[in-house]
Amino acid sequence: MDAFRQGAFSWCELLTTDVEAAKTFYSELFGWTMEPVTNAANEGMQYNLVKVDGTEIGGIMAVPPHAQGMPPSWGTYVTVDDVDAAAAKARELGGDVVVPLTDIPEVGRFCVIKDPQGAVISMITYLETHS
Repeated sequence: MDAFRQGAFSWCELLTTDVEAAKTFYSELFGWTMEPVTNAANEGMQYNLVKVDGTEIGGIMAVPPHAQGMPPSWGTYVTVDDVDAAAAKARELGGDVVVPLTDIPEVGRFCVIKDPQGAVISMITYLETHS
C-alpha cells in the first residue's frame, strides 16, 4: 500500500522521556534498527528513525520542550492531500486542532486533531519529494 496517498497511515512516532531505554526496548522486542539523525525538521533535537529491513517506518524522540509533562506515547500520522483543508473539515465535523498546522522542513506540513470523542491523531501532507 502506498503510505503517501490520501487516507493512508504513513508514519508512527514515539515521544518519550527516555529515548535510549525506548530504543533498547523496541529494538530487542521487534528487531527494529535505529538511525539517529539531527536536522532542521526536528529543530536540532536528536531524532531516531525506526527501520525494518532498511525501510523507515517511524521515529523515536524525546518529548519536546513545549509538551513537557505529557506521558510517553505513540502517535500515528495519516496522509492527506491538503492538511489545511483537512483541519478545517475536522473542525466542521466537531473535532478540534490540538497542535496547530506546522511546517516540518524537508518533510511536509502537519497538525494533530482530536475527534469529537477525544481521540487524537496526526494528519500530514508530505512534500512532493516524499511522495
